[in-house]
Amino acid sequence: MPTRFLEDSTPVVQFDPQLEVSPFVLFRRLKEGQGPLLIDVRPGPGTLTLAGAVPYPGPEWSPPADRDVVLFDDDGTVALDGARHMQAAGWPRVKALFGGLELYEFSLDPQVVGEETFLLRTAAKP
Repeated sequence: MPTRFLEDSTPVVQFDPQLEVSPFVLFRRLKEGQGPLLIDVRPGPGTLTLAGAVPYPGPEWSPPADRDVVLFDDDGTVALDGARHMQAAGWPRVKALFGGLELYEFSLDPQVVGEETFLLRTAAKP
């Protein structure tokens, strides 16, 4: 998540709709069965992931031209860099999950949105 600071050190988080997708939009698309291709760009598995996500295939990978792609990590920083790089290389349908899995989990209270949040708890490898 890009953050800048005011003169008094107050953090200001900025959302860029050209590069990022909000957790709520992603959730809605998954709920409607219109989910994008989900790519986990973390270097190793975490304890939390999204249902149907695949690990980043590597630097030679090209995203499908006919499908939206959402890159994600824990806090959104690596995914945002990846989305910038992919869009600059001509892949405009690649975006990053704003705030990563941390904001996604925080934003989607199962008591509000229902049991299915598309988050999966995994056993992280040591």
